[in-house]
Amino acid sequence: MLELAARLRGLSREALAAALHSREFDPSGVRDLFDLAEAVLTPDSIDHAVGRLDRRHLAVLAAAVELVADGDTTVDGVRDALVGYAASAELSDAASSLLDELSGLMLVVRIGDRVHVPAAVVSRVAPRLGAELPPASELATPAPPVLVSGDDVDRTLIDRRAAETAYATVAATAEVLAALGTQPARELAKGGLALPDSKRLAEASGIALDALPRLFHRADEAGLVVREGAYWLESERGAAWSLESTSGRWLRLAQCWRDRIPEALRELVARRSESLTASTLGDDVRWFYPAGGRWIDEGLERLIGEAEALGLAVAGEPAPTALLVLAGDLDQAAARLAAYFPAQVEQVYLQHDLSIVSPGPLEPSLDARLRGFADVEGRDLASTYRVSAASVNRGLAAGETAESILEFLRGLSLTGIPQPLSYLVAEAAARFGSLRVSLADPADAPARASVRSDDEQLVRTLAVDQSLVSIGLRQAGPHRLLSRFGPEVVFWALSDARYPVAAEDASGNIIRLSRHHLAASPEPAPKADPIETLLDVVLAEGEEGATEQAWLARQLEAAARSKETLTVTVRMPGGDTADYLLAPASVANGRLRARDRKADIERTLPLSAIAAVSPAPAGA
Repeated sequence: MLELAARLRGLSREALAAALHSREFDPSGVRDLFDLAEAVLTPDSIDHAVGRLDRRHLAVLAAAVELVADGDTTVDGVRDALVGYAASAELSDAASSLLDELSGLMLVVRIGDRVHVPAAVVSRVAPRLGAELPPASELATPAPPVLVSGDDVDRTLIDRRAAETAYATVAATAEVLAALGTQPARELAKGGLALPDSKRLAEASGIALDALPRLFHRADEAGLVVREGAYWLESERGAAWSLESTSGRWLRLAQCWRDRIPEALRELVARRSESLTASTLGDDVRWFYPAGGRWIDEGLERLIGEAEALGLAVAGEPAPTALLVLAGDLDQAAARLAAYFPAQVEQVYLQHDLSIVSPGPLEPSLDARLRGFADVEGRDLASTYRVSAASVNRGLAAGETAESILEFLRGLSLTGIPQPLSYLVAEAAARFGSLRVSLADPADAPARASVRSDDEQLVRTLAVDQSLVSIGLRQAGPHRLLSRFGPEVVFWALSDARYPVAAEDASGNIIRLSRHHLAASPEPAPKADPIETLLDVVLAEGEEGATEQAWLARQLEAAARSKETLTVTVRMPGGDTADYLLAPASVANGRLRARDRKADIERTLPLSAIAAVSPAPAGA
């Protein structure tokens, strides 16, 4: 530990921060570099670092660990051991740079040509070599050749199947967002969406109920949905995503998939042969990261298990697009898939039965506007919409007019506007506003909303409509009803019940309401770097003399605690120095009490007389 503490002391703040970011440790109780050295030498911290070493680094560390049985080793000693293990020339030549990187990870301490492996690292690595980990001699051997399949694989067929799956995922995600725009989904206190909302979203997206959680989680990762309190809503980013092309939508989901895979794993897979199967890919990855454990298994599950939905795997096997995405070439991957996506259309067929048939996926901005006053009936490559009095009323409430609806349909239609559809829009517009919802007069408290109509029969119908029991309407005259709920709640309840309702302000002017409430996409708040905060404490400067004295005392205290033997250099009265082989027992009141190993006596020395301390020679 003393060697590591001294190594940490010699690093710049930037280098020390980089080293600590590569490790996992508990920062609580860390006050100085000795505490820090102890923290990174705990078993969990060492296992975390060793588990992320690739085979080359692990081979070099294993060789150093096997050599330290005879004391600290050297760079040349590690290199010679690798040559003896029949390592490749590339690996043995890289031994020096790999040891530097291991030193940066605080798994070894390199000072010049000398290499010190802390005892804590040796105790965690040595017992595993030849047991759960290959021995150093096996770790150092070159990689086995990657077998390339001689089968003539039809890449076109793979790309077509991948594109079909990717398109279906993108389309289902878009339908979930559209459904959330109409009605948010409630999150249960124990986690997960409420069952009625899950069923609604699954039906809207055309996927199985048990497939919804993964699709919804993917949308959450991409920032397309945002939770506000107990409800999930479409985010502003999701609304923008919905207006992108299919390939643009896919690219966003693929980017999030890639970002969740550890960089080291991405780099490994990206440079492997396209002929690898899922099973050989797993074997290949585990060979490259022999100590990987759970993080490798989780990464592979993410890599292969979720790739299918995005067209990055077919029948469980990696697709060519996966290698492109992992290599960072998402645009090329998107273009490769987009070549097999169904072409978007900009015109539809208007039918006399008030249905609208799109012969292909409708261009997103046109689809979004059409949904404003028409209901989606069928979702497939050829989608079907239906116009009704209620759907037109919904569009009118959101700001459309009869003229704007017919003008839009006229530009969209391949068949003109059928007369029944024209009549329906005109009739709905004429009836729109025969019911008006507004804020209730304060004198009507506790009522919050007022509903009025010149049609007395319509008012009486509302008063007895059992589908409106939830908003508690009570008649307050031949032309008016009151509700304890707010005007917007009452408005949408009446709209859902297919009444020709409009919202109005205090002056009686119709105001436009939109149910499509978007949640702001939260910007990640800048987080304080805990490593930098820790370094502010650890590297706090004091008076130079006091700092050196404290450093010396902490070295001796640490040696006493770990029962280490040190070489202690003492200043003699004549100005000379003398080395003693001491086993520190305690440090108190500015004095060291220690056992002299050679003389087998106890010595007490003032700290001011000690010039330096260093680890004892091997075998001492």
